[in-house]
Amino acid sequence: MNHFINTSRISLQTSSKSHSNSVSPMEFKLLLVYTLLSVALVGSHAVSPQVYWKSLVPNSPMPKSIKDLLYIAQAWDDGEEKNYYTNTESRNIQLKDHPYSYVASEDIEVKDHPVPFFWYGKSKDEVKDHPQSYPSSKNQLKDYPEAKLLFLETDLQQGEELKLHFMKDNQKTAFLPRKIADSIPFTSKDLPEIYNKFSVKPDSVEAKILNQTLNFCELKDIEGEQIYCATSLESMVNFSTAKLGEKVKALSTEVNAKESTSSQTYRTGLVKKLAANKAVVCHKQNYVYAVFYCHTNVGTRSYAVSLVGEDGTKVKSVAVCHTDTSKWRSNHLAFQLLKVTPGTVPVCHFLPEDLVLWVPY
Repeated sequence: MNHFINTSRISLQTSSKSHSNSVSPMEFKLLLVYTLLSVALVGSHAVSPQVYWKSLVPNSPMPKSIKDLLYIAQAWDDGEEKNYYTNTESRNIQLKDHPYSYVASEDIEVKDHPVPFFWYGKSKDEVKDHPQSYPSSKNQLKDYPEAKLLFLETDLQQGEELKLHFMKDNQKTAFLPRKIADSIPFTSKDLPEIYNKFSVKPDSVEAKILNQTLNFCELKDIEGEQIYCATSLESMVNFSTAKLGEKVKALSTEVNAKESTSSQTYRTGLVKKLAANKAVVCHKQNYVYAVFYCHTNVGTRSYAVSLVGEDGTKVKSVAVCHTDTSKWRSNHLAFQLLKVTPGTVPVCHFLPEDLVLWVPY
């Protein structure tokens, strides 16, 4: 079923400023004509997400993980309702003047440990500021796709065999146009209003998902990183370019399969090291519309790697190696699975398909 978002009319408002007496009647008429023409052009040609992307990051193709979540931009001020939808199979989200609605996928679970896999909690104070549990038990494997994509940097050689499990994200919700996203509350203190807006019952699974995502997005920055939850495509682009500069590229893993593949052995093909040692990583969150938890990432090495599974599945993957793990908790799940200790060797993982890596070039 196609994901769609119905939006009611979005009107354009203009403000006038007083002009000095030095403006001639002819100049004033020309200014008025120019203003009216500009408003007409803006009203009839809404900037599409593709155009916005191309204007800010012209040398970066849009990754499939982002392209799949795009709405179709149309003129918003012609007095008619317009549909915004993606080509992905998603649950309905209706945005009208009436209460909105949100229904989570039937197979979705509310995780007990919603923080990213590489949330390491280096001190008691940091754990107090970030009360969610970081991954420290093999019982948490199901909550962290990255745990099934771990490897050591020394294994990143052409022809090497790695046991990996790439899983599909079943909860696909589309980006909203920035103007609409910015008009919707996005703080935990506004949860009652958000529940009402999306017709969510406070004691439902959907309510737990929204509450969890909002609380996560309100956590303090980790030492050495800056975090930001992007509620629109435009805000994600803006954050990434602000932290890395205008010359950036966005990359994501692409698995040539419609469904999640089984855990299997993959053989590495071409391995390309990306030049930068800094990056922004954006993690897709479970929410009513597309929200990405983005954070700066220093002390890393990034790679583009081609993989072929034993069943023939082809993967264009993106991998990140964390070069300094000396401050990580010694019982972090990554150390247990790779059988290494903090600060000894880089810890690496391939990115799941719903993560986006931004790197300068």
